[in-house]
Amino acid sequence: MKVSLVTACYNSADTLQDTIDSICRQLYDDIEYIVVDGGSTDGTLEIIQRNANCIDYWISEPDNGLYDAMNKGIRAATGDVVGIINSDDFYHRDDAISRVVDCFERTGKDCVYADVRFVSPENLEKTVRYYSSKRFHHGLFKKGLMPAHPTFFTYKKYFDELGYYRTDYRIAADFELLLRYLYKYGLTYAYMPVDLIKMRTGGVSTQYLKNNWTINRENLKACRDHGLYTNYFHLYSRYFNKVFEFVPTMW
Repeated sequence: MKVSLVTACYNSADTLQDTIDSICRQLYDDIEYIVVDGGSTDGTLEIIQRNANCIDYWISEPDNGLYDAMNKGIRAATGDVVGIINSDDFYHRDDAISRVVDCFERTGKDCVYADVRFVSPENLEKTVRYYSSKRFHHGLFKKGLMPAHPTFFTYKKYFDELGYYRTDYRIAADFELLLRYLYKYGLTYAYMPVDLIKMRTGGVSTQYLKNNWTINRENLKACRDHGLYTNYFHLYSRYFNKVFEFVPTMW
């Protein structure tokens, strides 16, 4: 099974090397790594060029935002399975992709996902939040909850058959895509009980105080587009659950 990993980046010179290193360290052999840069001006391009031995395909050109860049990478992918890894995230397990492939082969499911460990940008060993996908079920979509998107893998053919990330969503295109795939089209899925990836806090989707109105508005739109009833009361109720994701000590 060939696995294509896609990184979309823009002015990511401070973090991209960690992402690339985590992929170079993977024990699984059949990985295709694709980097889509939005025309960075901060040294990102030099990092990409310096790591050409680990990158199978890359482009650097203006795009229409994060999800447009992701779509470019997925369209270029030639693997059986596709996963997204953002430029400020990294696999902290060298067997991460091996585990993903094993789960696909063992379960025969259409999609695989796991957990995410959020870490402090100043100390990558300090966990500040743990997002578990263990209890996910379709009914949680109406609360704006979904499996951890950075750990989501599915077959390339489903992007071609069911559609790519919708670029009319500014923040929540990942939520819309998972809702579409898992709820509307009923793709089967398997959960891996492991934290597959470390994610620095402070990204677009984690800046809740600034962006929660946009996130919830787009989540509401996605649910309505795909025939799942919800309202703002349901969507905002998920913040109660998020309190329990934060941890006070270093793991």
